[in-house]
Formats: sequence, structure tokens, C-alpha cells
Amino acid sequence: MPLSLVLITFRIHRIRTGGWRVYVGMDLEKPATKVETRQPGRQPEGCLVVAIRIPVRIVVLVLVVPVRMVWDGLVVGWRLLMDTVLRPLGRALSWVAWAVLVWPFVALWRYVVTPLAMALGWLGKVLVVVPLVWLFRHVLTPLGHGLAWICRGIGAGLGWVCRGIGAGLGWVYARVLTPVGHAVLWVLKGLGAGASALGLGLYAVAAWLVRYLVVVPARWLYEWVLTPVGKAVAWCVQGIAWVVGMVCTGIGFVLYWLLRLLLVLPALALWRWVLTPVGRVLAVVGREVWSALGHAWRIAGHISLAVGRFLGTLLRWIFVEPVRWAYRTVLTPVGHFVRDAVLRPAAEAARSVGRVTRQALAAARDSARQARADVRRMFFGEPKEAVAVDRREPASADGRTLGSSTTALTKD
Repeated sequence: MPLSLVLITFRIHRIRTGGWRVYVGMDLEKPATKVETRQPGRQPEGCLVVAIRIPVRIVVLVLVVPVRMVWDGLVVGWRLLMDTVLRPLGRALSWVAWAVLVWPFVALWRYVVTPLAMALGWLGKVLVVVPLVWLFRHVLTPLGHGLAWICRGIGAGLGWVCRGIGAGLGWVYARVLTPVGHAVLWVLKGLGAGASALGLGLYAVAAWLVRYLVVVPARWLYEWVLTPVGKAVAWCVQGIAWVVGMVCTGIGFVLYWLLRLLLVLPALALWRWVLTPVGRVLAVVGREVWSALGHAWRIAGHISLAVGRFLGTLLRWIFVEPVRWAYRTVLTPVGHFVRDAVLRPAAEAARSVGRVTRQALAAARDSARQARADVRRMFFGEPKEAVAVDRREPASADGRTLGSSTTALTKD
């Protein structure tokens, strides 16, 4: 039978009892009656892909089902552990940490540090700030005003003295120093004119000597000696560079073809005829393995769910239902009997004993109070009677009404 005609299908049906049942079947389809359904944007698949897909999916399903069941068991166990142990333990630890670490510091700050700081602030204000303000306002401010008035007087006197000295110096500058300065400037101008004429003559002589003794011989040496020598040296260097370039070009051409024939062409052939087909096959295998893992993981999830529900139902019928039946049919009647036959009479007896005990204690207290009153009367005599005071209020304990004349306005 051709392999392309065999399709192994997994059917999962849910039954009414809450479980799942898995059917593994084999479908035989003919090529003539087969209707191809191609997804948009997907390349057509060959027989190699189908031949790889079916065994890969079977093997992956067999390998993934135990892993998925173990994973689901670990997830359920972790959630149960988190809900029943870790989260309550974390809340208890957080409460203990708050009570042990945070609350003492909060109480210390609130009931010790804050009142102490307020008291220290009040003491600092009363002992430091208020005296300093009084000292600044009633001592330093008047003293500063007096010093400022004295300094203003001294400054006014020094200003008058300085103005007098400035006037004298201005007269000396205008009447004495200015004529002397003009005379000295006229003498210096004459000396400067003579020195400038002598300097110009010396500069002209030095320039003529430098031109015909240095510049002209240097120019002749550059034009008729250094330039031809430099051109010859440059021509020789260009020739040597051309020769070296040709040699390097030939060596590079030879190395290029050697590397191409020995490395590039074999690597290109290896890539084109070996690595590319192998890579395509590995890509197809990897894609099919990944797709098979996805399908197997989903099918394993359904199988794990069915097994989990089956185990849950089995646990419920083996443990939970017997315990519930025992609680409803055995423990509840026994508890009601114990409550009605033992606990309630015992509670009534305890309440009656408590009532008698309270009455006895009340009688004992009344007897002790009467004995203390008799002893006090025997030693100190009868107490004085209180004098009645007219409070202008009705003597009866009944409340006031609109029809009675018990108020101050309507009393007779």
C-alpha cells in the first residue's frame, strides 16, 4: 500500500461522565477522490514531507504525552501548594515581619521621637529663638543705627577733606605738571624725528645687501641645480614604483586564481551541492518536528485533561463520597444525639449552677454590706438625714405631658 494513502488520525470524544476517550484510526484515501485543500500562501508539499510527517508525529506524540502529563501534574501540585501553603505562609510571615520589624519603629517614631522632637523644638524656641529675637530687636538694632549715624558723619568729614585735597592736586596738575609735560613731549618729538631718518637709511642698506648676497644666489641655485635633480629623482621613483606595481599585480593575479581554484570553487560546490540540500532536508525535518511537537502537545493536553478528570472522579468516588456519606449518615446523627442528650443538659446544668452561685454571692454581699452598716451605726451613731430642697420639679416619676400643669409657667 503506498505510504501517501495512509493517514493515521487521532479522534478525541468527550463522554457524558466527564471524561475523554481517544480513538486512533487509519484512513485510506484514493488520489482520484482526494480533494486538496491548500492554505493561501503555503507551498505545495511533496511525498518526502508526508513520509517524514507521519512517523515524526507518532514518535513525538508517544514522547510528549508523558512529559505533558508530568507537566500538568507539576502545575496542579504547584497551584495547590501555592494556594494552601505558600500564600498563607507568606501572609503570616509578612504579618510577623510587620509586627516585629516595622511596627516597633512606627511606634517609636510616633510615640517617642515625634513628641520628643516637638518638646525640643518648643524648648529651642523658648530658650534660643525668643532671646535672640529680643536681643536683635532691642539691642543690636539700636546699636547698629548709632554706628551707622557715626559712620555717616565720619564719611561726610572725610569727603570734605578729600574734596579739598583733590582741588589742590587739580591746581598743581593744571598749573605745574601740564606745562612741564608739554615741554618734555616737544623735546622727545624732535629726537624721534632724527632717529627715524637714520633708521630708514640703515634699513635700505641692509635690504640691498640681503637681496644681492642671499636671495639672488639662492634663487639661481634652486632654478638651475635643485629643480633638475629633483625631476630626475622623481622620474626614477616613478619607474621603480611602476616595476614594483607590475610585479605585485602579477603575484596577486596568480594568488587570486590559486585561491579561487583551491578554496572558492570547492567551497561553492560544497555549499551548492551538499550543504544546501542537507539544509533544506533539515529545515523540512525541523519544521515537521516543531509542528508535530505543537500537535502532540495539544493532544497530550487533552489526554492529560481526560486522565486528570478520570483520576479526580475516581478519587471522588473512592474517598470523598464515602467520607461525605459517613459524615451525613453517621457523624451528623451522632453529633445531634450528643448535642441533644449530653451538651445541652450539661449547658443547662452549668447555667443553673452559675445562676445559684451568683444569687449566693449577691446574698453574701448584701449580708456583708448590712453588717458594715450596723458596725458603722454602732460606733458613729445614726447618720444625719438630708434636708429636702425645693427643686420646683414634680415629685412623681411620670414624664411631663401637655395636659398637666407641671411646668414653671402653668404651676399653681
